[in-house]
Amino acid sequence: MPLILGPVLRHVSETTAVVWVQTEEAADVEVLGCSARTFEVSGFHYALVVVRGLTPDTVTEYQVLVDGEQVWPEADSKFPPSVIRTRGPETTDRLRVVFGSCRYPKTGDDKLDAKLGADALDCYATRLTGLPVDEWPDALLLLGDQVYADELTPDARRNLAGHRRRLHGRPADEVVTFTEYERLYQHTWGDPEIRWVLSTVPTAMIFDDHDIRDDWNTSATWRAEVNAKPWWRDRIRAGLATYWVYQHLGNLSPEELAVDEDFRKVLAIDGDCWGYLEQLADRADTEVEGEKAIRFSFRWDLGRNRLVMVDSRNSRVLDSGDRKMLDDTEFAWVQAQMNDGRESLDHLLIGTSLPWLMPPVIADVQSVNERTASRGGIRGRLGEKLRQAADLEHWPAFTDSFLRLSAALAESAGAEPAPATVSVLSGDVHHSYAARADFTDTAGAPVHQLVCSPVHNYVPGFLKPVFKTGWSPKVSRVMRRWARRHGAPELPMSWQNLSGPLFGNTIATLRAAGRRAEVIFEQPDKDCQLDVVAEVALTAERPPPRPVRS
Repeated sequence: MPLILGPVLRHVSETTAVVWVQTEEAADVEVLGCSARTFEVSGFHYALVVVRGLTPDTVTEYQVLVDGEQVWPEADSKFPPSVIRTRGPETTDRLRVVFGSCRYPKTGDDKLDAKLGADALDCYATRLTGLPVDEWPDALLLLGDQVYADELTPDARRNLAGHRRRLHGRPADEVVTFTEYERLYQHTWGDPEIRWVLSTVPTAMIFDDHDIRDDWNTSATWRAEVNAKPWWRDRIRAGLATYWVYQHLGNLSPEELAVDEDFRKVLAIDGDCWGYLEQLADRADTEVEGEKAIRFSFRWDLGRNRLVMVDSRNSRVLDSGDRKMLDDTEFAWVQAQMNDGRESLDHLLIGTSLPWLMPPVIADVQSVNERTASRGGIRGRLGEKLRQAADLEHWPAFTDSFLRLSAALAESAGAEPAPATVSVLSGDVHHSYAARADFTDTAGAPVHQLVCSPVHNYVPGFLKPVFKTGWSPKVSRVMRRWARRHGAPELPMSWQNLSGPLFGNTIATLRAAGRRAEVIFEQPDKDCQLDVVAEVALTAERPPPRPVRS
């Protein structure tokens, strides 16, 4: 089969679209009369086809041709045709965004698959096949853990085991090389329903830790420990290079691709460009004077609405000792995208794989733990052990960055004029919720934290009461006093839970029409039918309803 993976529909504007594919051999790939030559990485072949000349507010069926042969849609496809749906003046104030994170692939192990339950995105794709195109979402946001490079399926572990792994001192249950990552993406994205939905809904992606390794960039101590492993340099190069190829490039608009120096150099290489991508990965992983050399954050404009996706994993500053979730240049860029033309925005969406607002009790624990872990000595070492063991590394565990993001959100919400809503979309934590922030000194647009996780995974039973207790108002008040006594700063806002915590596989949809917006959480039943489990209004025209069930 000339087409190994894809097509994946990525950035779409009023007149352009970007289509990503992986082919079996070097080839010319064509979509709607526009073509691109593949580039080669470690013997694998990829292309990004920029489709130009589309008409605003239209729906256009498309086919993929490889060296003149039609390879998509497949001849025996049971799915509707893949289409490119552009925005324009007629849809500028409408928005339907589907989002979620943490999608573990089907394993083929009956017991494990039963434990994981029905894949919410798979079920959503199945439902989509029976809906009119004008009811399809405008964008799909995958907010991290698109692949699990460190938690492999039983079959994947068996494929990696053996003499070669032991000989090279590599772990038998984690991918290390580009080739092993390539197999992982094939397995994860090759599911027929997922492959189809990615071909027809514009998809934005950002990575989280499992795309590289659990607890990736938790702290400087973590980085020092993992960098000492003899196989880690191969692993981080492969992980960042595959992310750049499979996920990052498609986040860019045609205009951004045209001026991206790394992409231009890769296209100019005659033959395998793995050597160049090794250097790119090293640059992405290395701090130079407290900053990272490559930006993975990006912006999508969706009519009168905007998504600013924030890289809250690789942009961290740790090695210098000045702990930040984002370096100063990166944060200034993010804030500039939030403020640019905000007077014309209806809704501002901030995507970050890690939640900005955690359950208040957990947020205070993370804030205090950060101070303890940075002290040194026995208490510092114990604090660091707790930080890594309990995954205490979300935004509240980077206190300065947490307060800086809070101030930026308050500024956007309090501007005059301001967007109707400001929403932070996140995943990672294996439970879903909607929370509203109430800023002490700002009256403006409502600001919400919307978390959808997991799409297909599970949360250990012992953690469910922990998350529930984390939202308890009574326990939160006690913990806030405790945190203040232990040096945690005064906060510029409080926040309350409007829905959740919801446990189980979940897919969320943010819907907006003009200045009104709401979020809907849905979960699949055993027959893969999606049921609404919570619905929350994000604007003030009507009070938020209570969750249907939790």
